[in-house]
Amino acid sequence: MAKPIRVTVWNEGVHEKTKPEVAAIYPKGLHGAVADGLQKHGFQTSCAVLDDPEHGLSHDVLTSTDVLIWWGHAAHDAVENEIVERVYERVLQGMGLIVLHSAHFSKIFRKLMGTSCDLKWREADERERLWVVAPNHPIAAGIGEYIELEQEEMYGEYFDIPVPDELVFLSWFQGGEVFRSGCCYTRGLGKIFYFRPGHEMYPTYHNAEIQKVIANAVGWAAPAGTAPLAFGNRQPLENLGGK
Repeated sequence: MAKPIRVTVWNEGVHEKTKPEVAAIYPKGLHGAVADGLQKHGFQTSCAVLDDPEHGLSHDVLTSTDVLIWWGHAAHDAVENEIVERVYERVLQGMGLIVLHSAHFSKIFRKLMGTSCDLKWREADERERLWVVAPNHPIAAGIGEYIELEQEEMYGEYFDIPVPDELVFLSWFQGGEVFRSGCCYTRGLGKIFYFRPGHEMYPTYHNAEIQKVIANAVGWAAPAGTAPLAFGNRQPLENLGGK
């Protein structure tokens, strides 16, 4: 019997403490809503927040995590660089990473991308359609031609990221902008998926289709059991001219 995929949902947990309207939408925190959605799909989940010791991301936690989900917005700079480096190394070793919404500006995503990860934005309660542009991709499994969200924050191009290895979703917003909203990357042995929706003022993570996409992304990003990469000096496998 296959072992369950182990997921850690990380959230800075700031808005839920400072904005009553956010706490009303997400009484268990944004991380709690994401974790609940994953549990419905059979994943073994745990949560961590910024205020936990070591931000909840100790060596032991990361070693026992197959896929890490990251949500951040107001406290990117409060994340210790030592923890960022720890997560970075685990991604290179094969841990999956799913970066949600405003975590495009997180230290870990910017380090992995090597760019500013900047973009345009607007808060205007506008409609968003996430068009599936890779219908045969496993992250889009079970999703129709598009997902429609009645209210979301707008993110617009240009999005300063490397060209994605694969683009799964392209968003259109009521105000006219478009945005690359579902971007896949590989770094070392680790798979990374950036997924745009999830502004804290909207109940996006209670949406069944959004939960389905995140669950699909976890399955896609989970380690494949590949042997660790080998580097450095190496002895020849064959005889080198009788030596």
